[in-house]
Parts: sequence; structure tokens; C-alpha cells
Amino acid sequence: MAEPEILFERRGHAGLVTLNRPGALNALSHGMVTALAQALEGWRDDPEIRLVIVRAVGRAFCAGGDIRAVYEAGQGSPAQKAFFEAEYRLNSAIRAFPKPYVALIDGYVMGGGAGISVHGSHRVFAEKAVFAMPETGIGFFPDVGSSFFLSRMPSQIGLYCALGAIRLARGDALYAGIATHAAPATTFDAIVARLAEAEDVDAVISEFAEPAAPESLGSLAPAIEAVFATGSVESILARLDALQGPLADWGGVTAAAIRGKSPTSLRIALRQIRAAGELAFEDCIRLDWRIANAILDGHDFYEGVRAALVDKDQSPRWNPATLDAVDPGVIEGHFVAPLDGDIPLP
Repeated sequence: MAEPEILFERRGHAGLVTLNRPGALNALSHGMVTALAQALEGWRDDPEIRLVIVRAVGRAFCAGGDIRAVYEAGQGSPAQKAFFEAEYRLNSAIRAFPKPYVALIDGYVMGGGAGISVHGSHRVFAEKAVFAMPETGIGFFPDVGSSFFLSRMPSQIGLYCALGAIRLARGDALYAGIATHAAPATTFDAIVARLAEAEDVDAVISEFAEPAAPESLGSLAPAIEAVFATGSVESILARLDALQGPLADWGGVTAAAIRGKSPTSLRIALRQIRAAGELAFEDCIRLDWRIANAILDGHDFYEGVRAALVDKDQSPRWNPATLDAVDPGVIEGHFVAPLDGDIPLP
């Protein structure tokens, strides 16, 4: 029999979760989402459980939701929306979880992986941890409540990450607030053992924590702020194109990354993250539900997944293909509640 995709155990006073789907980079299946939600519900009111620890097997913490399974379920199928409803409700439950929730992150943490880690109280990044929200590159959008933390990153770094699907290594993740601590991957087993018996989570993690300087954001933050703070996607691209001197190469690479993304997704993400800065977390999740419902009825998500994960030709044919061809009315439709209403949250 195949091993379970997600494992649960009691370790002392800790509820220990292990993502166990390494061959798929621990991408979250519907079953994994449901099982984690059920475990958290039981541990929330269990007086013997003081905290939850989430870790993973393999070279990724969690590379996102199982988007290929969503694609294969077929446009308009009940399974698609059932997955996203379960995932978003889980994100909300993690955000509201009343006990320490510690994610031990080594390797990729992307998309849905951020949803089951960043909303918790503690995120410990190992040396090879890499954060990204790559959704605009597959015709989707930064979901799982990520707009809440993306919009609150310093110096417009969240918008920079979202539009360009920018990857942040460990030091940059600390700088941006994605990680709360850095620690060597070789200490993760010891951290689990100590947390399972200790009462002071912060004190334990601090014993193993080490400094990690930002790889690029320390020097780039002023430029990111100047480029991304105001205006449309077109004006952001124009500012990147106009950069000269030491910033010219960065501007060119960033502009090229953004231009490769779905024009519709770029317009959605810009509006979404700008709006999220004024929204409570639960309202960010409700907004995600509205956008997801509209995107699943559209074109670019299926084309993006085809190009990235199915045919793997890396040549998506976006429709519309350019920013100026995107209908503002279509974008507006992504921000309207679906006919059956907003998502019910726990």
C-alpha cells in the first residue's frame, strides 16, 4: 500500500504534521487539505496539545496546491471549487488557530505551501528554503490569503513578488517578514524534540536560530518602493524600463519576468493586493474565493497549467495576449461575489 500523503502524530505536547508527498514536492491534494483541517480542529481544544509543528519529507516543504489535479478535474467541475473552498477554509483556520503553529521550512514553499505556513505564528527557514507566489505565471492569482501578507510587506515587496513571481531566499524572506527565524536544516529534528516537551516556543526556537542577511532586498528595497508603489502595470513596467546605471539589469530582468505573465492575472493581482492592504484577513479570503470562481470559468488558468505542467512547452498563449486588450469590465467581474455567495468561513 502507498504511504499516506500526510502524517499526524502526538509528540509530547505537540501535534506533529508531516507532509509526505515528496515525489510531487508535497503539493497539497484535496485529501491532505481535509485531513489537516480535521487534525487542527481536534487539536485546537485538546488541553494536552500546546502547539502544532508542520514539517515535510523531501526537497520541498510544499510547492503549492495540486494545480494539475484541479486542471484535470475539468472546467466547471464541482471538484475544482470544492478543493479551493476546503483550502481557503483551512487557511482561515490556521490564521485563527489559538496555539503556536510552527512551520519548519526547507526547500520550496510556494502558493498553497505559504497558505499552510505563513499564516501560522512561527516560520523557521533552513538554508535552502525559497518562497514564491508564482501564480501569475500560470494564469491564476496570489490566493490562499496571501494578499494579506503580501500587501503588508515593507517597500512594496509583496507586489514585486506577486507580479513577477519573484523567489525569495532565506535572508530575503526574513527581511520581508515571510520567515520569522532562520535555523540550519540539521537542527530541525532537535527543534521538534525540544518543542514537544518545552512550554516556551520562542525560547526554544531562539536557541537554534541564526542570523541570515538579506540576499538582495536590503539594497533593492528603495528601488522596489519607487517602482511599485503607484500606478498601473504599464506604469510599473515603464519605470523598470527606464532604470539606468547599477539598477538597469535588475529592471530589465524584472520587466521581462512580468511581461511573461498572464496579462489578465497581472491586472487582477495588482488590484487585489492594493485592496488587501485595507482588508481584514477574512475579507482577503472572501476576495480570493470571488476571484478564483471567476478565473476557473476563464481561459488563462487552463492555458497556463497546460504550458507549465501538461505539455511543458513553457509557451502559454494568453487570451487576451496584451495588457491593453484586457477588458476592464472582465477584471471587475472577478471582484464580485458568485451567485451562490461568499465562502463560509470557520
